[in-house]
Amino acid sequence: MKLGAPVADAFSAHTPMMQQYLRLKAQHPDILLFYRMGDFYELFFEDAEKGSRLLDLTLTARGASAGQPVRMAGVPAHAVEQYLAKLVKLGESVAICEQVGDVATAKGPVERQVTRIVTPGTLTDSELLDEKSENILLALSAEKACIGLAWLSLASGELRVAEIAPEALENELRRIGPAEILVAEGEVPGYAVTKLPAWNFDYESAKKRLLEQLGAASLEGYGIEDLRPAIAACGALLDYARKTQGRALAHVTAVSAERAGQYLRMDAATRRNLEITETLRGEPAPTLFSLLDECATGMGSRLLRHWLHHPLRDRAPLTARHGAIEALDKAAAPMHAVLRRFADVERIGARIALRNARPRDLSGLRASLARLPDLLAAFPAEKAGLLATLASDLALPAQCLDLLSRAIAEDPSAMVRDGGVFAEGWSAELDELRTLQSNAGGFLIELEARERARTGIANLKVAYNHVHGYYIEVTNAQAAKVPEDYRRRQTLKNAERYITPELKAFEDKALSARDRALALERTLYDALLQQLQQHLPALQRVARALAQSDVLACLCATAARRGWCRPQFTADIALQIEAGRHPVVEARIEAESGRFVPNDVRLSPARQLLLITGPNMGGKSTYMRQVALIALLAHAGSYVPAKSARLGPIDQIFTRVGASDDLAGGRSTFMVEMTESANILHNATAHSLVLMDEVGRGTSTFDGLALAWAIARHLVEKSRPLTLFATHYFELTRLALEHRTVANIHLDAVEHKDTVVFLHAVEEGPASRSYGLQVAALAGVPKPVIRQAKMYLERLEQQSLRQGGQDDLFLKPAPAEPEPATDPLREAMQQLCPDELSPREALELLYRLKKV
Repeated sequence: MKLGAPVADAFSAHTPMMQQYLRLKAQHPDILLFYRMGDFYELFFEDAEKGSRLLDLTLTARGASAGQPVRMAGVPAHAVEQYLAKLVKLGESVAICEQVGDVATAKGPVERQVTRIVTPGTLTDSELLDEKSENILLALSAEKACIGLAWLSLASGELRVAEIAPEALENELRRIGPAEILVAEGEVPGYAVTKLPAWNFDYESAKKRLLEQLGAASLEGYGIEDLRPAIAACGALLDYARKTQGRALAHVTAVSAERAGQYLRMDAATRRNLEITETLRGEPAPTLFSLLDECATGMGSRLLRHWLHHPLRDRAPLTARHGAIEALDKAAAPMHAVLRRFADVERIGARIALRNARPRDLSGLRASLARLPDLLAAFPAEKAGLLATLASDLALPAQCLDLLSRAIAEDPSAMVRDGGVFAEGWSAELDELRTLQSNAGGFLIELEARERARTGIANLKVAYNHVHGYYIEVTNAQAAKVPEDYRRRQTLKNAERYITPELKAFEDKALSARDRALALERTLYDALLQQLQQHLPALQRVARALAQSDVLACLCATAARRGWCRPQFTADIALQIEAGRHPVVEARIEAESGRFVPNDVRLSPARQLLLITGPNMGGKSTYMRQVALIALLAHAGSYVPAKSARLGPIDQIFTRVGASDDLAGGRSTFMVEMTESANILHNATAHSLVLMDEVGRGTSTFDGLALAWAIARHLVEKSRPLTLFATHYFELTRLALEHRTVANIHLDAVEHKDTVVFLHAVEEGPASRSYGLQVAALAGVPKPVIRQAKMYLERLEQQSLRQGGQDDLFLKPAPAEPEPATDPLREAMQQLCPDELSPREALELLYRLKKV
């Protein structure tokens, strides 16, 4: 059956229940409808077919409606969250239809309504959310040569806007990481997209909706009044979020604009190459985030992820973070011990605002608020700067705690519908109904004793079950003694169950009390959530302070354990790092009982481009990435893995590292490489940090060498960013003879027998060779292939010597550099090393020789 938007007459041929379903489905034709029927959520017709395919459900056909079989599939209500989670991961949205009417009094189908819509970007249930990452809903609105962005985290209530050029969209989406994007038209590859009617993005209507949400008369106070496309996107986003939640967004009380220059910019390629939160293979570890994230709470983990993807350029907050890490010192461990016992206050506050918080959310919030004094006691005695601000924000919201302490039971049930949510004394009426229920046990014992005495049946039992209610059970052997006022209720194999007028009267009273108590608890719970609305600002303040305290304590512990230093900022263009390390690679090597070799870097306008040569696997890419990660960590407010670090102003980090194609986009590896290189050449400035690894290797030798030479010269002569330029084209090392701001460095290695030992130490000057054949041998290339390669290599080198090499293609004739004398270190190795010396022993010996 096709489900479009049928008119009312089209429903008349269907059964009453199907008419109800079809009317609800017509309101949500493009998404799945979970229709509540008893203990199941059912899917019908096309939804059933789609659901069975996506969720691996059994598809059945039961009965008929309008002469057609009703195809259906269902999921149990108690396990619905796991099915919703799977659908959301697949980019699907689901309308949840609940029974809202009373089954006992309903004439015809019980009344049902769509109470919420679950979409990828509007999740708030803890079962559906990743504890360590934000779930972002984003809207796009284009106007002329500008795109307006608005994005919202429903779980935190943070609403932000920005305006960008169209070509910057991919980079911004990678930075923000939305789970769902709202657009009027078009597609956004790689993201879950929901298309809305164009009128949702009307500027005047959107501005009105935004002002209503903020409770403001003007947007000037928020500094966004000039952002027309962003305001249009914001209005569409707020309207969509309200409709999916079925209520107002009480916790969204402000909007902030992100302006150009606020963050240290990184394009999509840089975020990918630096493996900040995702490896190049798309896995969550090992990454910078997975290494650093020892936060005690989900709030802290989410904020740490945000800091890493949004490194600041303003040095005042960075200095405040560095100062707080320094001041925490030994307080970090005690703070974390307390923080581990906190619930996710941020997300609980959002669920309170949306009126879908569960009883155990509130008991968890109560316990967390009660622990705030313990957390403050763990802070350092001397609190200044950022720590003083956090301590102030962590002040106990006493009225909120008092309300929760009086209202919620010590161990409430998981769901309101199960009862047992409220503490004794909160409601006199509820206490009376509970007393009536609790006295049932005493009454049944007393009735059982009386009936045994009256009937002479010693094994008579009075009991209760959910199906048949209260009953008196008599075995068949005692059936002759049953009095005339006993009325048969159920027949068993060896017994009969009866009810008496007295027991029936008690049953009506007791069961009525139970039903009335459950109904009353639902009413009281709605009222409690309403009372808690006034405490939302305090809860949001506490949640933000908890998250920051958690991240700072985490970064402090990491710095102390791993020997990181506080970075220093300078106004000069410079990047000077002493004994820097790659944090992720160092952790992996140490886990294998190895030792990471630290290295220095000196970049400045007088030493602006470092040409890095050395063998494959020598550590060039690791060296370059560690420099970028140290800069990133410093601008995220963290200590850095180095003995010392001094950084001048940095506006952007660019990377052209690694080799991969873009099959979906129809781009070859070389095309991807050139696209990324072009982006750097167009956008890098004198304040940028640029990493370029083996540019030109994806094409022929001469083409690649020519491109690498031209790109390096452009970086030196035009944009002049601080640059690390790794290459296997040894001809490029002569660029240092032409430009004084270019310096050669190399990663050292030593050949021992037929193998090579990588020293991973950075030395001044160009490398003498690449050791490509030795690396191939280490990789397991068959020995006959290696021998043939050596023969071809010798021929090529002889041919190159006869033709005079390639240097004259790039430089004016210059005196040939004399061949270096015999390397004393290598000579000493050959004299001192016996045949059985292992690579590790050779490495240690070389270090000793260098010290000598």
